Amino acid sequence: MHKILVVGGAGYIGSVLTHELLERGYAVRVLDRFLYGDRGLAGVRDRVELIGADMRRVEPAHLTGVDAVINVGGLSNDPTAEYSPAANHEMNTVASVRLAELARVAGVRRYVLASSCSIYDVGVNDDLCDVIRDETAEVHPRAAYATSKYEAEQRILAMAGAEFCPTVLRKGTVFGFSPRLRFDLVVNTFVRDALTSGTIVLFRGGEMWRPLVDVRDAARAYIACLTADETAINGQIFNVAACNMRISELALRVRTTLRGLGVAADIRPDYTYRGVRSYRVSTHKIERVLGFKPAVSVEDAVHDLVEQIRHRQLENLNDPQYDNLRWLRVLEEAQAILGAGRSIFDIPEEMATARLAAAGGRRAPR
Repeated sequence: MHKILVVGGAGYIGSVLTHELLERGYAVRVLDRFLYGDRGLAGVRDRVELIGADMRRVEPAHLTGVDAVINVGGLSNDPTAEYSPAANHEMNTVASVRLAELARVAGVRRYVLASSCSIYDVGVNDDLCDVIRDETAEVHPRAAYATSKYEAEQRILAMAGAEFCPTVLRKGTVFGFSPRLRFDLVVNTFVRDALTSGTIVLFRGGEMWRPLVDVRDAARAYIACLTADETAINGQIFNVAACNMRISELALRVRTTLRGLGVAADIRPDYTYRGVRSYRVSTHKIERVLGFKPAVSVEDAVHDLVEQIRHRQLENLNDPQYDNLRWLRVLEEAQAILGAGRSIFDIPEEMATARLAAAGGRRAPR
């Protein structure tokens, strides 16, 4: 049985990936600081090894017996990266590169890095740059999040060789239900707003492009990198998306699906100035090389998301726990009130894992 270390395995994508790996018979070790809790692992805690640790504190022992590393840890979007640029660089670049170095030394052959199609962002003001981009396209990332991901990519891919097989997945904007639910992603945001206010707001009229992929398909893409021949993925970058869509069209598709579920929503454009991202990508490479095709449409994901919300009787969809940036601010405010004198972004000297172990999770070597 192959053992996979999933860094960030309790997160939005990581928890879905962990479930998918277990269903396919993999042994899973999760390393996560659990800033967003461990509810993403509900139902599988007794089937995984849990390490409560900051990814900046990975130790060689954490890689003992591991066959592959999938790194979906770190700060996950532009707002959180801009909230703490230093922590963003430390996690998304420095820690990600160090993890790859430790894996290579430990004899772990495969390392899959979570990156982002936001690296291709060109904004909405230059029509000449508004083209579909593949993995060979010249990129000039500007924002803190995209810059940190791109630097990590370059440094990690440079390690590729006969004994170490790093792969980069540049994912589009992810959507859909996860046990560690988020409503700060565009499709999920539209669903939440329709359910809570009856209105879907389109910033800049929704004219920007975005590549999109369901969270379950994202998990399948990572697993495809575990099963592929090394010669096909070693030192390679793959774009992962189901489609490219203008946000305005996306809103119409979401609204139509919601109407079929008895949810009415108006669409309101907002032309108040704000920075927006726009980019679209080609996914021919991952389809050609790995035979990978996303299976979940926006409509299917919206239907599933609403059904899950209703089944689980989730009521306060605006709770900060569902928004990464808002939750980090809550934690920072709590730290200030408690007078701890530390930021949540400080590297902890010791992580408390006893609570997780008591809940049924097995602790991995430390």
